[in-house]
Amino acid sequence: MNIRDLKLFLHLCDTCHFGMSADAMHVSPSTLSRQIQRLEEQFGHPLFIRDNRQVQITYEGEKVKRFAQQVVNLHQQLKHELDQADQQLVGELTLFCSVTAAYSHLPEILDRFRIHYPLVEIKLSTGDAADAVEKIQSHQADLAIAGKPKQLPSGVEFIKLGEIEMVLLIPKLNSSFSDKLHQKTPDWHNIPFILPEHGPSRQRIDLWFKQQKITNPKIYATVAGHEAIVSMVALGCGVALLPKVVMENSPERVRERITEWSTNLMEPFDIGICVQKRRLSEKIISAFWALGNRNLPIH
Repeated sequence: MNIRDLKLFLHLCDTCHFGMSADAMHVSPSTLSRQIQRLEEQFGHPLFIRDNRQVQITYEGEKVKRFAQQVVNLHQQLKHELDQADQQLVGELTLFCSVTAAYSHLPEILDRFRIHYPLVEIKLSTGDAADAVEKIQSHQADLAIAGKPKQLPSGVEFIKLGEIEMVLLIPKLNSSFSDKLHQKTPDWHNIPFILPEHGPSRQRIDLWFKQQKITNPKIYATVAGHEAIVSMVALGCGVALLPKVVMENSPERVRERITEWSTNLMEPFDIGICVQKRRLSEKIISAFWALGNRNLPIH
């Protein structure tokens, strides 16, 4: 006796017609008859009364019908639970992003991920966004959110989440270089800049210096992490070309001390999720990737 035999039996109980049940269950009438006979031998009682005109279920058949229905229902329930358990990813996912990205871009994706995969533990670390690619290459993170570098390293995949606008931030209060900044043609050579150490922002700043023919910019400091640069601008140490989203997500007290001098100084750049291509075959990483990539189905 197996589940298939019980399903055939239940269908015949409903139709009381061997031909109709055989067609519906995709077996021959002779095969259906043999399987019913096998059930009757196993239970030791006739389950149907057959003659040339009709098929009727017996008293014993009614009892077996109730048993068969319970077994089939339990089988379906168990299969559904096992399938659901198989789909429930369990494990750990390590993410890296800047403090700003943790406010601006990560929450939406992470909220959706936790709805679909509540048993996955998230390990989040923050730091300089310029280190994101190195973090995943060195296995310090499974995935990272960061600006897209000018040249993606071989073996690294990137999907775009949005665009980052660059703006020039200056101290709101007067400083030693305010007069140079507010000239008709700013004296860029003598205005102190606070620069990120490296990464996509620094690449665009260096290109902007070249376009403005600033061969020897006055650099107040190079700093790891955009958030610290915003604070230094607010304190009047210099100016900075930075992603606008960093300023927008800075503490209110800091925002009160800075202002945008100008916009559209340079083209925006892409921000997104990066991962090692060969790790996309891992179920948890693939699941997070699919949530970030709107063109992929969610598992």
